[in-house]
Amino acid sequence: MSSTTRITVTLPSDQVAELRKLTDNVSGYVAEAVARQIRHQLLGDDLRRHEEEHGSFSDEELAEARAKIFGSGGSSEDSDAA
Repeated sequence: MSSTTRITVTLPSDQVAELRKLTDNVSGYVAEAVARQIRHQLLGDDLRRHEEEHGSFSDEELAEARAKIFGSGGSSEDSDAA
């Protein structure tokens, strides 16, 4: 298990109430949400850096990436917001 640091986080009361309906492990839930956001940020940074060095992704490259992520059944335009 990795080391941990105790911090205090302030959230709106309604969010805390909904969070407690979802899980008994609020710390674990929040830690996973933070880890997911960090991964998302790092991936975005990597993609921007790649485009700066190599130019924009082609339509073909984007289609191939979507097929790998969502399966070859087609691109999921609705999943772009996720």
